[in-house]
Amino acid sequence: MYAVVKTGGKQYKVAVGEKLKVEQIPADVDSQIVLEEVLMIADGEQVVVGTPRVAGATVKATVVAHGRGEKVRIFKMRRRKHYQKHQGHRQNYTEIRIDEISK
Repeated sequence: MYAVVKTGGKQYKVAVGEKLKVEQIPADVDSQIVLEEVLMIADGEQVVVGTPRVAGATVKATVVAHGRGEKVRIFKMRRRKHYQKHQGHRQNYTEIRIDEISK
């Protein structure tokens, strides 16, 4: 059984017991969160697709950790103009573990 959920403007395919990194969620470590934007649920041959969400479906997860991703280096340059700009960025994330998918 798996589901497709939307959080942080992105869609993720999740299954029970899976760990994944999503955009930062304001929740404490070891706390339960409920993801209510479930777009699809598949249980074997039975597939339920929402329009746009599956009514009454939720995904329960536990917050495992918070952190920052790898540094992304940005380099801008204009040739022959003596212009170079260096910049870096590290995105915050929340690591969650999927506990339960309910219809």
